[in-house]
Amino acid sequence: MPDLLLNERETPKGQLVSVCDADVLGESFENGDVSLTVEPDFYDGPTAQPQTVLDSLVDCDVANLVGTRAVGLAIDQGLVDEDSVLEFDGTRHAQLLWL
Repeated sequence: MPDLLLNERETPKGQLVSVCDADVLGESFENGDVSLTVEPDFYDGPTAQPQTVLDSLVDCDVANLVGTRAVGLAIDQGLVDEDSVLEFDGTRHAQLLWL
């Protein structure tokens, strides 16, 4: 099972969290005319356990998730609706925004 990478940072608009499966870091994916690049500057961070990722997602203001495991974890915990998940070349992407 791939490791999860967690990047947390404070922005003027609140806590921004990026989570990805380690094996998609640096990769690019497409879906028709739309592409997604898992930029190391944005997504790379320390390896994190699933509970640490969940705690971060609950506490953040905005999150970006890429990868089957990262997105699946958020769906399984009810943080992301599966109907709102995008697929790029078989890789899943979701955004989370707390209002």
